[in-house]
Amino acid sequence: MRRVLVRYKVKPDRVEENEALVRAVYDELTEKQPVEMRYGTFKLDDGVSFVHIHSLDDPSGHNPLSDLASFKAFQAGIADRCDEPPVVSQLDEIGTFRLF
Repeated sequence: MRRVLVRYKVKPDRVEENEALVRAVYDELTEKQPVEMRYGTFKLDDGVSFVHIHSLDDPSGHNPLSDLASFKAFQAGIADRCDEPPVVSQLDEIGTFRLF
């Protein structure tokens, strides 16, 4: 099982755009229903920082996000939307309670 946390800051005038792109990903995930992954996106209290938590339980390592047109659209402009680019951190679980 692979779990990652992605954190970045968008430009203040691009927050709504980023949120719309993220929502489009969730719309497509709802439609496709990939069972091998769990995914969550959160906006932090500064209003410009975003955190994505992704858990993948596929022995092949194939990430269903990479197949989504909406995710490709989200990634396509991420560098231009950000004040601080995405940083990906591997999560090593110590314990969780009803998180995943």
